[in-house]
Amino acid sequence: MRDQDRPEHPTRSAPPTRLAAAGIAALMLGLAAGTSAEPLGPPEKEDLKLGFIKLTDMAPLAIAYEKGFFEDEDLFVTLEAQANWKVLLDRVIDGQLDGAHMLAGQPLAATIGFGTEAAIVTPLSMDLNGNAITVSNAVWEQMKPHVPKMADGRPEHPIKADALKPVVESYKAAGKPFKMGMVFPVSTHNYELRYWLAAGGLHPGYYAPHKNNTDGQIDADVLLSVTPPPQMPATMESGTIDGYCVGEPWNQQAVFMGIGVPVITDHEIWPYNPEKVFGMTAGFVEANPNTAVRIVKAMLRAAKWLDENDNANRAEAVKILSRPTYVGADEAVIAASMTGTFKYEKGDSRDVPDFNVFFRHNASYPYYSDAVWYLTQMRRWGQIAEPKSDDWYMETAKQVYRPDLYRRAAESLIADGLMEASDFPDFDAETGFKPTQTGFIDGIDYDGTRPNAYLEQFSIGLKGDTQL
Repeated sequence: MRDQDRPEHPTRSAPPTRLAAAGIAALMLGLAAGTSAEPLGPPEKEDLKLGFIKLTDMAPLAIAYEKGFFEDEDLFVTLEAQANWKVLLDRVIDGQLDGAHMLAGQPLAATIGFGTEAAIVTPLSMDLNGNAITVSNAVWEQMKPHVPKMADGRPEHPIKADALKPVVESYKAAGKPFKMGMVFPVSTHNYELRYWLAAGGLHPGYYAPHKNNTDGQIDADVLLSVTPPPQMPATMESGTIDGYCVGEPWNQQAVFMGIGVPVITDHEIWPYNPEKVFGMTAGFVEANPNTAVRIVKAMLRAAKWLDENDNANRAEAVKILSRPTYVGADEAVIAASMTGTFKYEKGDSRDVPDFNVFFRHNASYPYYSDAVWYLTQMRRWGQIAEPKSDDWYMETAKQVYRPDLYRRAAESLIADGLMEASDFPDFDAETGFKPTQTGFIDGIDYDGTRPNAYLEQFSIGLKGDTQL
């Protein structure tokens, strides 16, 4: 069944349509190419329910469904939107969902017991970048005098939180709290917003789970709280929060509604930062290893489709994602960030070709260094209350991130003749740690093999033996 023939509601993929002749041809091609991949057995579980939140970075799931990539792996898939990140995680843990689009911090936090404790693993990074920080029109008007301008009068980007600091100080002087929203305590959005604020000299607050304090507002200059992504614009419009960090299309929605201004993208905070992952319980993977690998295969094909030929398929992806069963936002709103541009204000749309990256730059590979970065931020803000050794960070990362499953999926795709070895990292040489990463908004470089040394560089945040 082709995508144009599919029902509007993505209830379940159609029966498998792979032909035996095609499978034989692919096998011969794989043998001819000299692949070392073991033949992948049939899925242990064919009927699957996978969850997601209504954000554009759920796209690999939607495309894998719409393009029949799940079908090609003999998988019957139901895609189901979830109310919020906590509900999504709980439903994966209790088995109502077989897997889901997750915040990268969720499998790690569950594994170390911050929040609901459970063994969650991830074999796939779903994307890089894709978030932004938006402030209300009223806050933006107060920030503008502190923002450098280009020759044409438009704001010079990236805009640092230094420009927000005088606004926050004016709120304090008036006895008013300055409040911002993020989507979940272990979300990239929380850590990116905190990173940006701290780089501008604003304390985003500490968590103290050992003291039963999990609101993250201890010593805070800016009070952060959780709001589900689709509710961000309305929550800001009502005055409950003064700004937020969220994924798309909910920053662009504020621009289209005329209620706010995105002041910085996460690509400007940390270029090519890891965003969402695909998560499953360790128990599900152990019981259904072939199924897990086949899910990854389908999503890798989808990720490549989304990025190939310089994003040539993005316009079609926007139409798919705009359906109510996926993201459910207007095509124009989704396209404003998904097709190579980003609109900061009405009349100020700029080229940002890598705002959403799904496959380029090895975006889909589950790097241990990505996991370690999230763990350092959990430690920095008190979610990890006690000091941890570098070895602990490494062991935890390797417990959760599963490049072995990714490699099996990639090698199977190569053997099937659907992808090339050049599409993937050199698995024999890959260590799982990216080279030292640069370009952060505060000028601090990140080496994932030295997490404690990395933490020592920050003036705001816990490090070393510091405890609350």
